[in-house]
Amino acid sequence: MTSSKSKQAAKTERPSTLLHPRSHDYVGLIRRWRKAAPHAGLKMTVFGESGGFPVYHLRSRHPAIRAPRILLSAGIHGDESASTEAALAWIERHAGAARDLDLHIFPCLNPWGLVHNKRTDERDRDLNRCYRDDDVPHIRRQKELIAEHRFDLAVILHEDYDAQGVYLYETSAGKPHWGEHLVAAMACHIPADPRKNIDGIRACGGVMRRRITADLMPDWPEAFVLHFLKTRRVFTIETPSEFNLDDRVEAHCAAINAALALAWNHGLSP
Repeated sequence: MTSSKSKQAAKTERPSTLLHPRSHDYVGLIRRWRKAAPHAGLKMTVFGESGGFPVYHLRSRHPAIRAPRILLSAGIHGDESASTEAALAWIERHAGAARDLDLHIFPCLNPWGLVHNKRTDERDRDLNRCYRDDDVPHIRRQKELIAEHRFDLAVILHEDYDAQGVYLYETSAGKPHWGEHLVAAMACHIPADPRKNIDGIRACGGVMRRRITADLMPDWPEAFVLHFLKTRRVFTIETPSEFNLDDRVEAHCAAINAALALAWNHGLSP
């Protein structure tokens, strides 16, 4: 039986405060990016519009010589708010490191979805299935922007409602593979998804790899375009959206850190 003292403690005990309490506030998100961008040496510009909201692209102003060329993308699904929070959190914490990189960042590709906590945009389109065609103006413009560059590394941040832990897709022409290193870093915050099959794809320890071809899917995700544009390593990072938000943000940041450490150590730029 619980004592009256224990009952009283239970009544007064409060849950810990989230570090990211307004994760669906797009205006606030952009305000924070405007504050963080100069410290990280990033230029912030509007490159399109979606659902009545401006959509932004950030690029390094003065990257270090021979710096790894990195693309970081988040928020294409509006109900995956740890992705947009993590991209910003990483920049806020690592502004000095960011200055030495050749960075291109798309901090939220679906602002309407973020505000309304919806996977899709205002026209019920899954924007991560709109990369084969040019029907969505700001996705078309994003494709034009990234086609002007060849990236060493792309890290695309996502979440999964059905996930039982963290996992990732690794699309890479380079070996050795890095996926296991990234999952190990994320597992310090959320364990790896134990499933052997995720969305019909064989998984091992939270890592999935498959050969990407033009006819693999009728509607291409963002990762496919980056792969076909010869990005040397592409990672789609997934955290379980039913887990604690702060833990999901930390797992994403850990994946970014692990990928960038490998990028520097392996000297990706020629």
